[in-house]
Amino acid sequence: MSSDSASSPDRFTDAELVAFLDEQLEPSRSSEIEQAVREDEKLRQRLIQLRGQDVAGLHTIGAIWRRQQLSCPDRSVLQAYVANQLEPEMADYVLFHLTEIGCRVCRANFDDLNQQLARGRSAEEAATRRRRMFQTSAGHLRRHD
Repeated sequence: MSSDSASSPDRFTDAELVAFLDEQLEPSRSSEIEQAVREDEKLRQRLIQLRGQDVAGLHTIGAIWRRQQLSCPDRSVLQAYVANQLEPEMADYVLFHLTEIGCRVCRANFDDLNQQLARGRSAEEAATRRRRMFQTSAGHLRRHD
C-alpha cells in the first residue's frame, strides 16, 4: 500500500465511518471506504472500535443526530417538494439535503414519490384516453342503433 494521503486510513473521518457502518453514505463514498477496508488492517480495526463504541452506548451528538435523522425532511415535505409546492427556502434545503448531504433514506423516499407521481400521471392519462375513445365511439354506436 502506498503512503500517500489518498490511501491513508485517516482520510476518512469517524463520522464517515459510522455513517458507512449505518449504511447512510452515498454509494460512491461507501464503495471507496469498502475498498480501503479490504486493503488496510488499521482501518478495519478503527471500524471495529467505532462499532464497539456504538454498541457500548458511547454516543456523540452527531451520531444521535444522524441515527435519528433529525435533519431529514419528512415524507410530506418531500412530497410537497416533488409537487413543486414548497417555499423557496425550504425547497433549497430539501435540494441541499438530497444532493449535497446525499441522505440515502431521503433519496429513497424522493425516488419512491417520483415513481408514484409518474404512475399516477400514467393512470390519469390512460383514463383520459379511455374517456375520449368512449365519447368518440359512443357517438358512432348511437347512429347504428
